[in-house]
Amino acid sequence: MGPQAGELVTVMAQAMNMQEAGPVTEMAIVDTFTKLIFGQESQYSGSELGIIHAFRMIDDNVTLDCHSDMGVYLRALGVQEMIGLVSRVSYGMAKGVHLEGAQLLKAGESIAGLGRHH
Repeated sequence: MGPQAGELVTVMAQAMNMQEAGPVTEMAIVDTFTKLIFGQESQYSGSELGIIHAFRMIDDNVTLDCHSDMGVYLRALGVQEMIGLVSRVSYGMAKGVHLEGAQLLKAGESIAGLGRHH
């Protein structure tokens, strides 16, 4: 189950604001992953939703997952895998991966319709 279309609009708007504000830190990514692991869905900020969107774009294993399934996936990772994932999300966000989907979205389309990025 993918995110709702309304969430995608929010993610894209916040991602564009994040781009103007500067790069997301690896610590912010770790904090967001921690929230996913502990299922704190109702407490995501716009920048955290941008990180979650980038995570979906970068890791094919979670592209179609809901937030709770993403948390299960993150819990199963080893320390080195988690460090590598944080680095990949950070690098991807610096390169604008979290913004690529904005150009592909049409009204009412969910992230499930997006191509995967490696």
